[in-house]
Amino acid sequence: MNYWLLKSEPDSFSFNDLERALNKRTVWDGVRNYQARNIMRDDMQVGDLVFFYHSSCPIPGIAGICRVTQTDIIDPSSLDPSSKYFDPKSSLEKPRWITIEVEAVEALPKIIPLKEMHQHEALANMVLLNRSRLSVQPVRADEWHYLLNNM
Repeated sequence: MNYWLLKSEPDSFSFNDLERALNKRTVWDGVRNYQARNIMRDDMQVGDLVFFYHSSCPIPGIAGICRVTQTDIIDPSSLDPSSKYFDPKSSLEKPRWITIEVEAVEALPKIIPLKEMHQHEALANMVLLNRSRLSVQPVRADEWHYLLNNM
């Protein structure tokens, strides 16, 4: 099993929105960073666990846990001319943007704030703390367990 972190602005789509979605699932569409796309396309597997991270908000932090339920999905927003994520160079035959589907597993009892994560030496090498702009990122198993058991 692998562990990941997905970022979303809660004003656009929050963990609560995921919990209210049909079957508590959503396609993680609209990612337009090639490194993030490659992680979803090449590395994520069905069953992997994911931290759902709220960004660009008063208290950025991890709000919940979700699970990858499907991989290798053509990002539907890339094919929709009315979407702000439309990509005219993408097509069903040659998709540029591949994504995943996730389902809500559980909300955390309280958000794990980014500010607090910075205070723990065990998380010093965490991608979130060093490459904060990447919206899809790996989380090492030791970091995953530390966050759930110590925060």
